[in-house]
Amino acid sequence: MRKIVPVVRKEMRKNVDDEQHDLAYWQSRPIRERVMKKYYLRFFILFLIIILWAFKKVEPPLQSKYVKVLADGTLAYTPDAKGNTIPDFSRVGYHNGDKPLPSLKIVKSIYPARTGSSMPVIQKAIDETSLLQPDANGYRGTILLKNGTYLVEGTININQSGIVLKGESESATKIIATGSVQRTLLSVRGSGHLLEIKGSRTSISDPFVPVGTFSFHVKSAAGYHAGDHIVIYRPGTAQWITAIKMDQIINRPGTKQWKPGEYDMKFERTVTKVKGNTITVDNPVCMQMEDQYGGAEIYKTSFTGRISETGISNMSIESEFLTDTAENHGWTAIEIDKAENCWVDHVTSRYFGFGCVSLQYAARNITVSNSKCLDAKSIITGSRRYSFNNNGQQNLFYNCHTTEGRHDFVTGKAVCGPNVFYNCSATSTHADIGPHQRWAAGTLYDNITTDGEIAVQDRGNYGTGHGWAGVTQVLWNCSAAETVVQSPWTSGTNYCIGQKGQKRPGRFKDRPDGNWDLANQQGLQPSSLYMAQFTARHK
Repeated sequence: MRKIVPVVRKEMRKNVDDEQHDLAYWQSRPIRERVMKKYYLRFFILFLIIILWAFKKVEPPLQSKYVKVLADGTLAYTPDAKGNTIPDFSRVGYHNGDKPLPSLKIVKSIYPARTGSSMPVIQKAIDETSLLQPDANGYRGTILLKNGTYLVEGTININQSGIVLKGESESATKIIATGSVQRTLLSVRGSGHLLEIKGSRTSISDPFVPVGTFSFHVKSAAGYHAGDHIVIYRPGTAQWITAIKMDQIINRPGTKQWKPGEYDMKFERTVTKVKGNTITVDNPVCMQMEDQYGGAEIYKTSFTGRISETGISNMSIESEFLTDTAENHGWTAIEIDKAENCWVDHVTSRYFGFGCVSLQYAARNITVSNSKCLDAKSIITGSRRYSFNNNGQQNLFYNCHTTEGRHDFVTGKAVCGPNVFYNCSATSTHADIGPHQRWAAGTLYDNITTDGEIAVQDRGNYGTGHGWAGVTQVLWNCSAAETVVQSPWTSGTNYCIGQKGQKRPGRFKDRPDGNWDLANQQGLQPSSLYMAQFTARHK
């Protein structure tokens, strides 16, 4: 009996323990159930979110009806009823954008004169470098301006290829235009003229050639080969001038009606392919070519004096001035003409009356980048404060900024495209951005931001008869306080896509409206037309 008692007691303790455990379990059951229910609810909500996300309708990107990005990154262009499309603007700037800006070896280093003018020091270095034999790339070398202030009373001239004028530091290398003479401070200029090769002219046989195409038929392609430099010649005939009503500009003192022969467009191109009588060129057609207005022709060209591979970079350029409205002082910081495949990079100009960089009619494939035109000094009126001015063709301006300008990113009379202003900004403006006067054909204004206006319109009798400012002018994802985009009655159309800001009527409210799309909407894709075209071309 004694042996049984411990066992019974042990069993009794076990039963008591089990009963206490069961009691604790059942007492805690409501809490446990609440915890489990909460856990399962969270799991269910998460599962539901995943399911809904998986079956969620994916919103398509915000794309223009005129240009769409396809799945493979290429672009699709929607033609209008005549077959015109927005052209490919990607083949502009230094070597059509196919080469980066080069870095040339330093062949000379110079310092500011201890007293007085540094102009002889700089010009002597340029002249001596001009005598060097260029290498296989056409480079002679870089003249390095060491940090300091260089006083220059005249104009510094670069007239040979392959020379780079480079400052040691954009902020600490400074050239100052001294004195009271209105002039260009730095001139890059070749010699000669664009000449037609006799016997090469032939007519384009298509009755209509649309904007955006790279190919067309000619009467005879005999003698033409890939690599030939040509001009696509589109005459400014009396019939065409009448069709766009530029012989009917409202007169005021000084107004000039447009005349035949004054608006002949000469688009420089390079032949990439010849097949039968079909010619293909490196850059697209930028305005309609129509038999009813005189059709078009092509001819081979030569330009033996045009220089190349020359650059100005990494410096500040200033002008002396007496007052904020002074006129007799440095006028243009840098002017380029009769040159191709050249560049201006990381240059800041201050206080010039006209602008930082002005590209003239024989300047082509020039890149102007990362530069500023600040605090212009002049009377605020016509022919002043054209901060970045382009009269040439196949030129690229990007990452540029201005203050106190009038026409900050601007083209002039009978300017042949394509040309591009990309990712540029202007503040404290005194006039509008855009084609300024008398017909520019083929300009892209891409991601331009201004606190002023952007305008593409018939300017009528402004100036001495500016009239229609241009055709195939494309505004893409720009921002302005006010924007005007109208289209001429013929020769093509103008576009305004993804514009931010207020749309306003032009000077003449009865002019045809441009092609507007996606105004004041966020998220336009591609965000940059130029970069999308450039990327698609290099895939």
